This record gives sequence, C-alpha cells and structure tokens, in this order.
Amino acid sequence: MPKKIYICGKRNSYSKTDKDATFMRIKEDAMGNGQLKVAYNIQHGVDSEYITWLTVGPQPTDTTTIIPFSKGMENNFKFKYEKIVADAGYESEENYTYIESNNQLAFIKPANYKISKTRKYKNDISRIENMEYNKDEDHYICKNNRKLTVSNIKTSKSKTGYKSEKTVYTCEDCSDCTYKSSYIKGKNWKIPMAERIKNLETSKLFNRQRKDDLERILSKEGCELRMNRSIQVEGSFGEWKQDMGFRRFLCRGKQNVLAKSILLAMAHNVNKLHNKIQSGRTGTHLFPLKEVA
Repeated sequence: MPKKIYICGKRNSYSKTDKDATFMRIKEDAMGNGQLKVAYNIQHGVDSEYITWLTVGPQPTDTTTIIPFSKGMENNFKFKYEKIVADAGYESEENYTYIESNNQLAFIKPANYKISKTRKYKNDISRIENMEYNKDEDHYICKNNRKLTVSNIKTSKSKTGYKSEKTVYTCEDCSDCTYKSSYIKGKNWKIPMAERIKNLETSKLFNRQRKDDLERILSKEGCELRMNRSIQVEGSFGEWKQDMGFRRFLCRGKQNVLAKSILLAMAHNVNKLHNKIQSGRTGTHLFPLKEVA
C-alpha cells in the first residue's frame, strides 16, 4: 500500500500499465457517457499560430495547469507575455491572483459567461449577482427588501496550497418571506423550511477580479484575442487530429509522451510556416475581427 500511495502522489488515480498516466473523463467517447480513460493533460501555448510551449501533466482539469505552464515558459524564455488568453476552464481566484502579481493581464472567459446570458439566470433572485449591494455598509438587499449582512469570514485552502477568503452574508429576518422557497434551495430534513435562513457565501477578491476580467474580454481587443484563441489554440489540436491523423499516444511514460508531443509541435510549426509563406501571411499574428455591416 505505501508503494501505491507513493506512485500515486498528489493524484487521485494512476494506471497500472502506465504509472505516469491518470484516469480522466474524455470528451471523445464512443459510448457518449463520459467513461474514464487513461490519459495525459496536454497544454499548448500558441503565438502567431505557432506552438511556442507545451506541457504534459497528470491534472484531470485545466484549472491547476496555467500557473506551472506559465512558470515553465518564463523560465525558458527571455521574456514573458503581457496578456494571458484562456478558456473558461482556467478561471479561478488563484489563477487571477497569480497573473496580477506577475504584472500580466488576464483574458479568461468566466465560467458562468454563457449561462449568465440566459433569462433563467437573470431572473434567479437567489443569486448574489441579482441582488442589490450596498458598498458603504457592506450588505446585500434581497427582493423582499431585507438586508443580508456579514455573519462570518471563512478561510479555505486549495490542493495547491492557495488560501482564499470568503465572506458569509446572512439575512436579518427570513420569517414570513413570500420568496423563501425561491431563495433557499436544496433539501435539509433536519431544519424545517420555516426555520431556515438565507446565507450567501462569496469571495470579494474573486468578484472584483471576475468583473475586471469581464470588462476586458468584452472589449474589442478582448473579442479579437478570444476569437484567435479559438482559432489558433483549438486549431493546433485539430490539426494534430485531422491533418496529421494523430489521435492516440502509443508510447508509455510522461517523458516519451512529451517527446512525441514536441515532435508533433515541430511538424505543426513547419507546416504552419509553409502555409503562411504560400499565402503571404508571414508577418501576421492575429486574425482580424469581421466587420459587421
């Protein structure tokens, strides 16, 4: 057992046939039911359509990859990028804080970006985003015009060691509230609905970071960078799979997978350079936004 724990390390699982690999839920599944498969998490850093940096890791999610990815890139490059563009899977308070402390700008799509546009989300009175906030007195006001004041401050620690602080707001009086069933969701058989009180738990730092980031990604520059992320970064994986016909690693071990990925990246960059020369786009870095007529 101690040997197995040592092999697993900080992961939740590992494969007996490839001890460096981790079980992950893969999108591409023949059964379409999200079965677990042995895999590696491969990350691409793309600039001007070229893969400039890549990593191979055991992380089952993308959230914890951006910081080690950025550190590895900066340690090997003689410069660092001023802007970090990433998808919603990379959003977290820890990542925002690291990017800010590193004097960089984050262009990360918020995890709730798509759902926040729906009517159901905007009409959900239980969400903190849909409540009025009094900054001077630091309290929220619900639809029934009752105050939710600070009752507690929680400190939590992530698996990576990052400490975050969350503020808990509690309603001053939830008795005889006509909106109670809409505010308080979930079943708690120990406490009757009549005795339950509305609580909100939120991170002030994360709220400010997400708000600033949202303003950036909605700007013209942000729209252009996000569009190019979809084309260039997702396109690099698409070219591996479709153009090169590469869909599965046949080697085992992290170092072998990394070596194979580097060779694929080099081939991708050579093909990209050839295509850009042929089309006269060697001096271009970003695809322009289409003008709306």
